[in-house]
Parts: sequence; structure tokens; C-alpha cells
Amino acid sequence: MDVELGWSEGLDPQGSGDRDVTESPTPAERVPADVRLLISLATYNEAGNLEELIAAIRRVAPTANILVIDDDSPDGTGEIAERLRRDDPRIEVLHRPGKQGLGTAVMAGMRHAIEGKYDYFLNLDADFSHPPRYIPQLVAGMERYDVMIGSRYVEGGGIAGDQFDWKRKLMSGGINWYARTTLGLTARDTSGSFRCYRVSKLAAIDFARIYSRGYSFMEEILFRCQQVGCRIGETPIVFENRRAGVSKINPKEALKALVIMGRIGLHRLLGRERSRASGASVRR
Repeated sequence: MDVELGWSEGLDPQGSGDRDVTESPTPAERVPADVRLLISLATYNEAGNLEELIAAIRRVAPTANILVIDDDSPDGTGEIAERLRRDDPRIEVLHRPGKQGLGTAVMAGMRHAIEGKYDYFLNLDADFSHPPRYIPQLVAGMERYDVMIGSRYVEGGGIAGDQFDWKRKLMSGGINWYARTTLGLTARDTSGSFRCYRVSKLAAIDFARIYSRGYSFMEEILFRCQQVGCRIGETPIVFENRRAGVSKINPKEALKALVIMGRIGLHRLLGRERSRASGASVRR
């Protein structure tokens, strides 16, 4: 597996915080129209973010299809998604009966991308913590890689705002270290969900073998991508405050993630998790 650290050529990794809202992107800051891209938004109580977020995505990815996966949000997020779908034929909405976990939502999006024979599948959080201005940067990296990670933990990346307090930073850093140690991952940011995947590589993964249903899915899917020989790159992003609503992550979810990663790591040590790719290499 190849891992590249650094930002994509010709794009500013820092961006300007509100550029995607106040100015029209240049052609170099948009996803090319010939790219078949599916963008996934897993939502639960994101009524205060969804409409503005989709508008911001449209400015940088005007021809992408957008899949909203809503877990029966009590605040009406699903109804907002349906209204937006009626006005934009490139928006699709998957309604699920109740909160089923981030991992199952992203996996549903991946399966949808495989069935639709898209080129790339891109996932980002639905609260503006992953600014849409980085989407062209991630897609540009797919010319060389099979997975591009919007990374907080490479040079040029970082965390802005005050919602990511020292406890959450410590938890995030600890989980990333644990994932690299137990799963043999080489990426710096293993827990962030702002990523772009080559769909043909996702199709090679046996999703029936995936244990994770919640936040540990982000680490496990990187492990499964590594097993099928994906070349993985990282490009810096600045993680920002959510604009509305509250964070869904909590210590209980973090503990579940550690248990699942430990289980997979043990299977790996016992030889029960073997890579299907040969000749993998790591470059920093």
C-alpha cells in the first residue's frame, strides 16, 4: 500500500474559510464534469445544516450525485432532503427506520456506488466540520491513489474552533495510534470520515466480513482497503466547528471502537486476516 502525505498540486490546503459560500470557485477548484462521483451524507438531526451544505457542495461539484442517508431524524432532516430531491434530480434520499450507526450508513452508500458503477465514492460529515471546498482536492488525488483521506494530522492539516476540546483531541489521537498499532495502518488520520474511494476497489471488498457498525467502521474500512491493495494518500484539511446541532460521538462509542479494532487486530496476529494483494509498499 502506498501512502502519500501532502496536499494536491495546485490547490491551497488551507483554503479560505468561507470561500465556498461567498465566491464562485475557479475551474481548478471544481470537480471535472466527466468524473462519475457519488457524494454521501449520513444524517441524523442535521436540519440546521443540510440545505446549506448541499448548496456548498454544488458549488464545487456541480455534476456529482448526492446521496442523503437519513436515520429517521426527529428534527425533520429527512423531509428537508426530500424537498431538495424534488428540485435537484442528482439528489437521492435513503430513509432508514431509526438510528443504525455511521458505519452502516457509509456502507450503504458504498454499496449504492458499486451498484451504480460510479468512478468514485466520497463521504463527508453533514455538519460542515468537513468543509466542501476540499472536495476537488480529494478527487484530484484519485489520479494516483485508490483512497484519498482528508487528513487533520499531516503537515498543513489541523483542527479549528473550540468544539474539539482537549479531551476529544486526546481521544482522537489515542484512537489513531491504536488503529495504526493494532491494524497495521500507515495513514496518519485513520478515524476521519472525509475520504474519497475508488469504487472498483470497494467492489473487491467482502462487506459481509466487516464487523463495525459505528465509528470504528472508518478504521476497519481502511484495513479492508489495505487488504485489497489500495494505494492510500492523505491531503491536509482543517477540521472546523459544526455549524448547527450537536456532536453524536461519545466515550461509549469510542470504547466500542477500541474493542472491535482489538478483535480485528488479534485475528490479524493469528493469521486470520490475510491480504489479498501482494507487493504492497509504504512510502512517506
